[in-house]
Amino acid sequence: MTDLRLADETEAADLAAFLSRLLHYDRSAAVRLQAAGTALAVFGRPASFEVLAVRAVRLAEPYRNAPDAVLDVTVSAGELLESVDESAATAVVPAPVTGPPWAGVLPPRGGWRTEPGLPPAGALGATVAAAVAEFRSRTGELAQEHRTRAELDRIGREIWSRLVGETQLPVRALHAAQSLRFLRPPAAMGGEGPAEPPVAVGGEDSARPPAAVGGEDPVKSPAAVGGEDPVKSPAAVGGEDPAKPPAAVGGENFVKSPADFGEEDSAKPPAAVGGEGLALLSSGAWLRLRTPYGSIAVRRADAGLGALGVSVR
Repeated sequence: MTDLRLADETEAADLAAFLSRLLHYDRSAAVRLQAAGTALAVFGRPASFEVLAVRAVRLAEPYRNAPDAVLDVTVSAGELLESVDESAATAVVPAPVTGPPWAGVLPPRGGWRTEPGLPPAGALGATVAAAVAEFRSRTGELAQEHRTRAELDRIGREIWSRLVGETQLPVRALHAAQSLRFLRPPAAMGGEGPAEPPVAVGGEDSARPPAAVGGEDPVKSPAAVGGEDPVKSPAAVGGEDPAKPPAAVGGENFVKSPADFGEEDSAKPPAAVGGEGLALLSSGAWLRLRTPYGSIAVRRADAGLGALGVSVR
């Protein structure tokens, strides 16, 4: 096992929050860690969403105190979370585990370029809300005998595979970003941005799982069967410190400076990066929604289906 010294308590808390969210959707979640220098990238695949989520963490010192040392290992998210000591700003890399298939198919290190057509942050949140509302409305209208897992999946697949604006980004990527709290307003005066209002499901607060439909959650992404509710209130999943600068939120495999990927300086406050800290980038078959708090990566719809493929209507 290897000790990691994180840059400060905030970095430790952010790492713990991200791991907690992944575990919320999959109690046996694994994460792939890549570190070199003072940058640590944590890759995870939140169950239900068919995307990769990436959280970058700053280290207080180069990995193993050696500028050329590199860490690349897949570990249990739960064991890593248990090792995080927020007050000491440390974590311990657990013993490696046999990685799931997605862990061997990461986006490229470089070649990222900006894609046009991404709507502003407010419109992205509205898109997710409209998709969730449509799903609930359409499934709510189904007669009980037609309210099957197959029919729910069909409706969900149609909605979540739609594309955002004029881009190739599927709506499921926005849904994942919002559920992981990557889509939220930058903090003002060191305080957290306003929480989303609860979404009513049969009169219940969205911070609680909606009532089961045939034992399944009717609002989850179509890929999941038997998972948690991915549209629950972000506040119920735990929060990161949005006042922290989005350090090292650069290219996938974040073991370099973001500048090496032809991107903005991610150490700047969100307002200094495109006004909102949001960007849609592409490299080869991959698309990446970058936010000040993490990234969501998917394969392009026109790249064919695969482990992380998406489909269009």
